[in-house]
Amino acid sequence: MNVLTTAAVTASARFFRSLATLAKTPFRHASKLASVTACSLSLILSGCQMTLDDLGEASPEISAKLLKEMRKKGMSPDSPVLVRIFKMESELEVWKVDHTGKYALLKTFPMCRWSGKLGPKTKEGDRQAPEGFYHVTAGMLNPKSQFYLSFNLGYPNRLESALGYSGEALMVHGACSSSGCYALTDQGVGEIYAVASRALKAGQGAFQVQAYPFRMTPENLAAHRDDPNMPFWRNLKEGHDIFEARRREPKVAACSRRYVFNAEFEEGSAPDPLADCPKRLDAADPAVVAKQASDERKIADLVEDASAPRLLAYQDGGMHPSFRALLKQNGPDKLAAKVSDTKYPVSRPDAALSDPYE
Repeated sequence: MNVLTTAAVTASARFFRSLATLAKTPFRHASKLASVTACSLSLILSGCQMTLDDLGEASPEISAKLLKEMRKKGMSPDSPVLVRIFKMESELEVWKVDHTGKYALLKTFPMCRWSGKLGPKTKEGDRQAPEGFYHVTAGMLNPKSQFYLSFNLGYPNRLESALGYSGEALMVHGACSSSGCYALTDQGVGEIYAVASRALKAGQGAFQVQAYPFRMTPENLAAHRDDPNMPFWRNLKEGHDIFEARRREPKVAACSRRYVFNAEFEEGSAPDPLADCPKRLDAADPAVVAKQASDERKIADLVEDASAPRLLAYQDGGMHPSFRALLKQNGPDKLAAKVSDTKYPVSRPDAALSDPYE
């Protein structure tokens, strides 16, 4: 039996043990075990664990492999793009409009590093990576970034500015170091930058970035129900659910100190994010209402059936499990050298190895 087969068999046994354990695991541990199980399944399918050599070389151009994937999914390289970021899972998704005129998932990128904790950024120096809805124009792309390539999220946006939030130059960039940014490695940000730049050059005025604390599932919302950020996160979920139900970019405005989505106001627009919202003329979307109602029933069931959860916390941000494994195996210096030509140090590697913790 060769090495790859042995690895796959071992992972397979681990995967099915995880499934058996999941059936009798308390709710507070289920999401963590599910993450481990997903990693085990990924190992089965790939046959081996990722190594530093698997990261490849960084490029500012769309690769032939990614162009082939676009064709397979009925996408044009010039079609509009949308980005979603999930902190807790340390993943960034790139979506593109396909032949149906709706958005479809092109690729999910593992995130090498983000800093802070779950929750929005509110002030300069808090090390928080932003959460919210942002729009990136061509002028916000930086081809000469100290972190290889980058684009500015546009924090603080209109709502955040009105609320008095402070901070600047919050980026999605290369390397594996964060102080309020999302670091995707040079290889990862090269692909993301190339796809986004092509769409903007083809005429998309700005692409939307949706940044969330975690995947907005009933399980995650139930587990974090006592977090003081929950009202804000539920507001984010409104935009999330529109995209999930319709696969179209939600139109974002702000009033009453919160985001409002796909709103048509009697006065034409919402002039002040801090003022009460004007009367809305639009009707509720049945598909979105149905999804929200279904999610609320699931959340209520989970809260009723679950014992008090032990939530995951962070010393200083997160790192995708694939990069955490590489960091543990190779150390911060070798990882930094492989993910960026600048060899920019991995930020707070001890926290990256220990986060999240219970």
